[in-house]
Amino acid sequence: MENRAVNAVDVIRTKRDGGQLSDAQIDWVVDGYTRGAVADEQMAALAMAILLRGMNTRETARWTRAMVASGERLDLSSVPRPTVDKHSTGGVGDKITLPLAPLVAACGAAVPQLSGRGLGHTGGTLDKLESIPGWRATLSREEFLRQLREVGAVVCAAGDELAPADRKLYALRDVTGTVESIPLIASSVMSKKIAEGTGALVLDVKVGSGAFMKGVTDARKLARTMVELGRAHQVTTVALLTDMSAPLGRAVGNAVEVAEAVEVLAGGGPPDVVELTLALAREMLAAAGLPEADPAAALVDGRAMDVWRAMIRAQGGDPDAPLPKAPETELVRAPMDGYVSTVDAYAVGVAAWRLGAGRARKEDPVSPSAGVILHRRPGDRVRAQDVLLELRTEDPTRFPAALAVAEGAVTVTSVPPEPRPLIMEKIA
Repeated sequence: MENRAVNAVDVIRTKRDGGQLSDAQIDWVVDGYTRGAVADEQMAALAMAILLRGMNTRETARWTRAMVASGERLDLSSVPRPTVDKHSTGGVGDKITLPLAPLVAACGAAVPQLSGRGLGHTGGTLDKLESIPGWRATLSREEFLRQLREVGAVVCAAGDELAPADRKLYALRDVTGTVESIPLIASSVMSKKIAEGTGALVLDVKVGSGAFMKGVTDARKLARTMVELGRAHQVTTVALLTDMSAPLGRAVGNAVEVAEAVEVLAGGGPPDVVELTLALAREMLAAAGLPEADPAAALVDGRAMDVWRAMIRAQGGDPDAPLPKAPETELVRAPMDGYVSTVDAYAVGVAAWRLGAGRARKEDPVSPSAGVILHRRPGDRVRAQDVLLELRTEDPTRFPAALAVAEGAVTVTSVPPEPRPLIMEKIA
């Protein structure tokens, strides 16, 4: 029933003038927007007011609760293992979900990972997995729960019934310049994860040029807000702040990142990808009540790889099928002898996107084989003309635009850089 005491203009004015929204105002406006009773232009005005004026802890918690209540909450009580999920705020080369979900499942937890597609310079987990022949992202509720019980890990698209208010508001924020609001980011992430029904959640909050949060102060504030929201909804939540000034690993794209994830599951892979996968796995297992489990052993003895293969097969994919490979390549070479000082994650992400690995609009197709391979990482010694980056695409007309950003992405200096910690701090 419509609450006559609340109307959209009053809600907008309250926040515009720096006031606090009441629980009744928040519940009404989120529900009204989901149903179409509150117009897009009214919600756009409110989102801008929230961006400029902020929301306090109570308002943000209530906003999140209202977003969860806009749809269904998954019931995972039929899953016999403790459930734990991971969310990353997005980075360049961030393929961590791919080895992490089967690894944590191999150690005794169940991982219900509802993922998204990429937009802009950061690739989506579903886009990466769809480069595996036959793999499908959409599962029914019954298939999702069965796979969680039988395999222990599932990575798939979120259904329309989970937090529909978030899907509608996310699209609106994208086109109205209101994406950057920390309360709206935090409630967007947490409403989906709470609706997913997981018992515990570990957040990987990226900081640096390739991340949404460029500075530590904002990243810390976002992490704390999300941890508080999880706690308010009885979801055990911890966050790690991790460095995203350089891309993760050596592969940026879709199929190339899947190949690198499989290397990690086979006991190899780039040291930074292994380090972050194990750190997040340990946090997830501790949050799920399994602190004695040893994820490093599960990588070495093949248990994690077994779960990966079962997970891919369960969703129609062939784990043994060759991955798509781009026919066209261009190389970026070192201009001088010296050391790789920096590899700008944002520039590499934009180059991969321009090669076809990402999308500018939700409906755009992505190329499974396009991407960038890092032949050198920060701290590596190089000679003049050594290969720094390898650009791959199906369409050679994409090279000029990609090279325009890629050629300035790697800095070579005469002295080696100071090493940077990958994991910066933990917030719990």
